[in-house]
This record gives sequence, C-alpha cells and structure tokens, in this order.
Amino acid sequence: MSTVMIVGAGPTGLTLACELAVRGMPFRIIDSAEGPFAGSRAKGVQPRTLEVFDRLGIVDEIVSSGLVGLPYRQYTADGGFRDVPRPVPAQRPDAPWPSSVLIPQWRTEAALRGRLEALGGRVEFGTALIDAEVANDVVRARLQHAGGTDEVDVAWLVGCDGGRSTVRHIAKLGFLGETHEDMRMLVGDLHVEGVDRAHWHVWRPEGGGFLAMAPLAGTDGFQLQIAIGPKSPDSPTLENFQQLVERYTGRSDIRLSRPDWTSLWRANVRMVERYRAGRILVAGDAAHVHTPAGGQGMNTGIQDAFNLGWKLAAVQRGADSALLDSYEAERLPVARHVLELSTRLAATTLSSNTQGLVAPSEDTSQLGISYRESTLSHELRSAPGSLHAGDRAPDAPGLVDREGRSLRLFDVFRGPRATVLAFGEGWGAVLDAGLAAAPDAVHAVRVLSPGASMPEDGGVPTLVDSLNHASTIWEPSTGAIFVVRPDGVIGFADDRRDPVALVTWLRLAGLAR
Repeated sequence: MSTVMIVGAGPTGLTLACELAVRGMPFRIIDSAEGPFAGSRAKGVQPRTLEVFDRLGIVDEIVSSGLVGLPYRQYTADGGFRDVPRPVPAQRPDAPWPSSVLIPQWRTEAALRGRLEALGGRVEFGTALIDAEVANDVVRARLQHAGGTDEVDVAWLVGCDGGRSTVRHIAKLGFLGETHEDMRMLVGDLHVEGVDRAHWHVWRPEGGGFLAMAPLAGTDGFQLQIAIGPKSPDSPTLENFQQLVERYTGRSDIRLSRPDWTSLWRANVRMVERYRAGRILVAGDAAHVHTPAGGQGMNTGIQDAFNLGWKLAAVQRGADSALLDSYEAERLPVARHVLELSTRLAATTLSSNTQGLVAPSEDTSQLGISYRESTLSHELRSAPGSLHAGDRAPDAPGLVDREGRSLRLFDVFRGPRATVLAFGEGWGAVLDAGLAAAPDAVHAVRVLSPGASMPEDGGVPTLVDSLNHASTIWEPSTGAIFVVRPDGVIGFADDRRDPVALVTWLRLAGLAR
C-alpha cells in the first residue's frame, strides 16, 4: 500500500513527491490532466524558494533557465516611455540568491519532474480522484482513469489540486474569502512582434487599465497580463488579446500570434480554516488562493509542501501524528499574511501612480518568514541575538574542512536529514546524545572560530569559519548549539551543555524515539 496519495502534479505536489521520494516513503502522485501543464502562469521564483530548490538539487537548472533583474519599460500617454531599472542585489553571505528568477511555470515543473524521476518517482497523468472516505485509519480513494475506476487504500491523502480542489471538498474544509469581480485579467503566452525582449513592458492608459508583457526565457514568447473591466470581452481569444493590446497601447504595430496558453483570471482571495482534517491534508492553491501580484502563490505552495514532507515521513515512521498539527500551526499564519500582502500589492500594481510593477522586498522574497511561535521552536539561549529558533537558517560561506575544502552552510544542510550545528568547544556529550537518539534522522557538524586549529580526532565533522561569516550571522557568542530542521528552519537553539534538552526537542520533532 502506498503511504501517501498526492492529488495534483503542479509545483506543490511535485515538491511534496520529491520530499517523500528522497526519504524512501511509498507514494503515488496523480493528476487529472492528460499531460504536463504547458503555460507560464506563476512565472516568478522567489529567493526562499530558490533555497528550497537548492535542497532539492535543482537550483542551478532553475537559475540558468530564467531571467534576473529584467528592467521595466513604462510607457506614457504621449507614446514615450521611461525605463525603470531593477538592480540585482549583490549576493549576501546569508543569502546566495537574493533576487527572484523569472521563469515559466511549465519549466519549473519540468525541473521538478526531472528530479522526481531521478529519485524513482513518476506522475500518473490522466488519473482523477473521484471520491474518498476515511475508515479504520485508512483513506480509501476512488480513482478514474482511461482503464476505468478503481479503489486504493492509503495512509494519507494530500490535496495539491488547486483552487477548485476535490480533496478540500471531500474533507469539508471551509474556503473563506471573496471573489473580486472588478479585478479580472486576460493572461496568456503569445508570440509578440513590435516590442523588444530586453524589457518588461508596462502600459497604464489614462482611462484606467493595465497591460504587461514579460518575455519568457528560453522561448520566443511573452506572458501577457491585461486588466479588463466588468463589461470588457472576457473570452481569452487571440482576437480579444489583440483588440485590448491595440486599445491600451494606442499602437497597431504590435502584433500577436501563436497563443500557446490563455486564461481568464478573477481575483479570488480565499484560504482554508484548517490545513488538516484527520488523514486528509491540503497544500498550495488547495489551501489558499491569491492575486498574482508579488509572485507569492506558487512559492507559498512549494514551501507548504517543503514544511509538510519531512513531517509526514516522520509520522509514518512512528512519530506522534500530532507533529502534523504543527504544519497547520506554522503555515496557516503564513497564508494569511500572504493573502493580505498580495491583495495590497495588487492594488498598488493596478494604480496609475505605480512605476513599473511591484518592487521586490524582504516580504516578497519570503526570506523573513518565521515560525517563532511554533511549538517546534525552542529558543533556550540566555541572550539570543537577532536570529531565533523558528527563523530561516541563514547561509554562510568560507567554512574550511579537514581536507582544506571551502564549503557553505547550505552545503552542510543539503539533504533529507536535520543538522545539529555546534559553535565552539565542549559540545561532545551533547552531540553524542543527539546522534545516539536519532542516528538516521540527524547529522552533526562543529564550527570553530577563525584561526582555530583542527582537532586531532576525526569524530564529528569539524569546519573552521575562516571568513567569520558564520559566527557573525549566527551570533553564537561564547558557544551555542542549533538544530536546523530538514526544511531549513532553526528548530532548537541553546547555549547550555544540556543533552536532555536536545534529545527532548528531537523527540518532539519526530526525529528521535
């Protein structure tokens, strides 16, 4: 019996499938579509999601296939334009990917599917979930496919099946919010003649409205977004796209052709009351839908899946199922914040006073998302600095190992296990206790200050902080120990040499029994 049935093979479902596959958990991932999605829809990958993709092993493919820092070209009513640059921030020691990447959703999905296939998994396209019921700690799912219908039993059912989620409906999870009929857009991938591919072109007619054309990397197409009024033609046909482009630009030389994907978008702003109903869970658009402003929706869904995957695996291996309650407790406030943020950014985007589009920020990058209030966040240091348990675990370069190789902290964190990170000396007994309690779920690394001598023993791997970045960013003072969860979040921080406190947290997190 497969442990998990994932419904929906978009970015959220594929991320969850990869997380289960890398941990050896049996699963099936199905999608009612006959094949992969072909549109650019969610085209922005944010810095925090790039860090997730680093953990999954696909970040280089994503970055090399996308565009970074594409400037806006804002057209004026007199036919002129002004260029609005989008400077690419310099790499920071704590954040190696400080900018979002513009890349079509279909390409992001292709990279995730490739990684899933390398891990031995595959998507079952043309397979739809019809119904499901829970009985005797088993979810019985009824599926429909070309060969007919059948029933399968699974331990967990996860809905990653979008805003019209069948799984959410089966679980009777409320989807609270509203639809803004006054906020509608035609969206599509089309070939465009008459504009260059070096800019993100934006028009805001004096009479109201909004048109944006973004070139799609690796193709000869553009994604078009055209705001339309309640009485405007709303069929996403080539003819309507062309008519609206001519009206909004005042130009007849911009010609559209070859629509690869088109859609009518309505501003649905909704979220679930709960992420879990017993053995049924939801993630991504099945749990929350947003405006596209700020590029938050897909990224939030990917991070839902990244939060959930290691917890599902831990529970299936014997951890208390209450661990899954932390999924909702951590991600529901994030969804609420993102709904508020994206709604506010949509109003800004559609305003005639806005230059270009929405500028990136710490909010849109999602690097500042934290779970400090989570029951899984144990901050036990006597005087913590700006970095707390519950925060994203930052990177730091310039860590030198015993062989003289230079590593980053992200190199250390990569993989399915949690990382016990000890700064300074005197942590031997604590590290031994943690490794003994969770030998398969954690690994440990010591970090020594710049100039320190490498110890003679070859036990716990040791790194010297040659550039002092790790010590500056993590602020360990005279010594501290941290646990970085499998999803890149600091779960535990202590400056006492207390093995019991560490093992207690590892058990709470389902990593030790």
